[in-house]
Amino acid sequence: MTGEQPTAPYLDAVVAYGFRGPGRFHVPGHKGGPGADPGLRHALGDNALALDVPQDIRGIDTGVEHPPFQRAEELAAEAYGAQRTWFLTNGATQGNHALALALAPLGATVVAQRNAHASLVDGLVLSGGRPHFVAPAYDEELGMAHGVTPEALAEALAQAAAGGGRVHAAFVVSPTYYGMVADVPALAEVAHAAGVPLVVDQAWGPHFGFHPDLPESALRQGADAVLTSTHKIVGSLTQSAMLHVGARGEPARIDVDRVARAMRLVRSTSPSSLLMASLDAARRQLAVHGEALLHETLAASRRLREKLATVPGLAVIGAEQVGRPGVAGWDPLRVVLDVRGTGRTGYEVADALRRSYDAHVELATQATVVLVLGMGQPEEDLVRLGGDIDEIVKRISVPGRRDAISRPPAALRYEVAVPPREAFLGEAERVPVDDAVGCISCESIAGYPPGIPALLPGERITAEVVAYLRGLRAAGARLHGASDPEFRSVTVLAG
Repeated sequence: MTGEQPTAPYLDAVVAYGFRGPGRFHVPGHKGGPGADPGLRHALGDNALALDVPQDIRGIDTGVEHPPFQRAEELAAEAYGAQRTWFLTNGATQGNHALALALAPLGATVVAQRNAHASLVDGLVLSGGRPHFVAPAYDEELGMAHGVTPEALAEALAQAAAGGGRVHAAFVVSPTYYGMVADVPALAEVAHAAGVPLVVDQAWGPHFGFHPDLPESALRQGADAVLTSTHKIVGSLTQSAMLHVGARGEPARIDVDRVARAMRLVRSTSPSSLLMASLDAARRQLAVHGEALLHETLAASRRLREKLATVPGLAVIGAEQVGRPGVAGWDPLRVVLDVRGTGRTGYEVADALRRSYDAHVELATQATVVLVLGMGQPEEDLVRLGGDIDEIVKRISVPGRRDAISRPPAALRYEVAVPPREAFLGEAERVPVDDAVGCISCESIAGYPPGIPALLPGERITAEVVAYLRGLRAAGARLHGASDPEFRSVTVLAG
């Protein structure tokens, strides 16, 4: 790296302004703290309020030839090996919206992984793009969706081209919620052979490429755009993320100016300086100390796995998945437990942990519990957690009981009847769920956890989809995005 990665130019500029006692005759109305509610001041502290400054402050993001905010994004691009990086203050969701607007304009066809984040479909609603979905590999036993295989992507690209002419981009996910990594180099080769850029939602892998024992960043493996949710693993504030476009030294398959234009459309004119400063600081921490901090966390993760592997009824999922369809690598900062041997669901194990020890997991499903570790995770937390899980499993296990796993219809293959935009914005009506079979959904509904969309705007509702969603609801999942959380009714396209 040639830039001064130990510096944090935006953070330093905000701190210099916030603490020098400027006359604040601009927004926000709390004026650096004095006008804020006393309870808020006590909760956040005056320092946080002092650093809550608006955009267009001279010396921070305007008024000088090379302002600190610009330098901060350039340092992030260098750290990740990107041609251009944007700080996002509405999470990776904002990046998906911008990429959909830039790469999938009105009527344009894109190939997208069926279990992509809901924000990508929302982006297609905004842009008017037409998705051709490709199903990920699916583990029937555990109910886990993995990555898209190169063969499946090649087939989907060919089908999309045959059915609708030019394909504008391919969108895939790696790693998954479970930490499983797709074969990105092969996916990039397939996409580029078809003449389209590859976009990788690497939201769960902002730390990839910063330690030799972790998977490499998708951007360095041939991807043309990558999203990283910096807040998820590497320490920026919640709701902050980054979008990286174009690998340095590689051909530019995505027009950076077009993405910048879309970013202006979805970016707030009042972005949070606290979120952006946290991104600048997290980039510095990752670039300068990331390998050492990750080394400590990886060692602690290994000891936790060894402990949990001795607990009767539990199986620790990870490296043994590599080589299966859709899995070319895995992330050791994700601890995935198969709890079926306990006779309890993941929902029940997670609830017992919360009730007894105030320990909260990232994800629970019928068959699994998923723990997410952060860069620099204190080892004592993991030692205590290992003991907590051991005690919970001994207390609640029901030997011999094993519930059936609710499986999505036809391994995540669905009929797209109309484009998402047409369904979302069209004339809609709410009908009883049993009467909705055969209708076109206006809703995006995902069983959460695990968050895989079971129904998207524009897809035809089938009896199998209804049964699947009811099964998830009965097992303890909530239906994220459903207009009726009890799933007694659903919104469909009228007519």
